[in-house]
Amino acid sequence: MTKGKKDEKDEAIEYAVELMDGVVEDTGVPRNIRKSVDDAKQKVLDESEPKNVRVTTAIYILDDVSKDINIPAHTRTEIWQIISDLEAIREKAK
Repeated sequence: MTKGKKDEKDEAIEYAVELMDGVVEDTGVPRNIRKSVDDAKQKVLDESEPKNVRVTTAIYILDDVSKDINIPAHTRTEIWQIISDLEAIREKAK
């Protein structure tokens, strides 16, 4: 049963990473915002730290970038969705 939960969390992380990739590849998004989202993605994928720490750090990075005044509205919505997904992963890990 534990293995099933682990797979579910891994799939959720993969989905969040795919959403982050979409933002990073969107050339209509300012470069600094794409860089921050990419930093969050790299943090989530960095297996040298516990999953909870990686996810929490990525949430903080994305929360900061979502407050940027230059962010397009649709991108802000995408980032909020990613944050929501990551928070769900973090809650399941408790």
